[in-house]
Amino acid sequence: MKRPLSARPALPVLAVFALALAACSQPAPPADNAPTVAGDPIATRAVMVGTEGPTLPACSSISRVKAAGTDVYWAPGETRAVKAKLAGGASVSLCEAAENDAWFGVVFAAPGTDADMCGVGKTVPNAREYQGPCRWGWIKGGTVQLGG
Repeated sequence: MKRPLSARPALPVLAVFALALAACSQPAPPADNAPTVAGDPIATRAVMVGTEGPTLPACSSISRVKAAGTDVYWAPGETRAVKAKLAGGASVSLCEAAENDAWFGVVFAAPGTDADMCGVGKTVPNAREYQGPCRWGWIKGGTVQLGG
């Protein structure tokens, strides 16, 4: 005996709906900023802003990535996993130097967004970890034109 249509379980329909919602809630990262090296970072260290004191901008200078581009890492000296890739000519704010300028902590806007939204041109009362809204990471010294 067939059951009426209204009495059939709606479970298959609900499952399809749940899968569709799950797929929408996890957008893919931008292709130009996807990790390219396998493995988790061994260390992570946030970039500090305001290290020059409360009367100067949170990050000391705006620089341009050299023509070859550069990888962005999770911490100074950490090269196991790439956090992002920056194209040649990309603008970055230099916020912190480490290991005798062998590494620079940088803040940079996502492609297609306004760098002014990063807020690093403003003063901060005390040195602190950068927490957004822009991207941050560590680049090797010599990969940017300082003040460029």
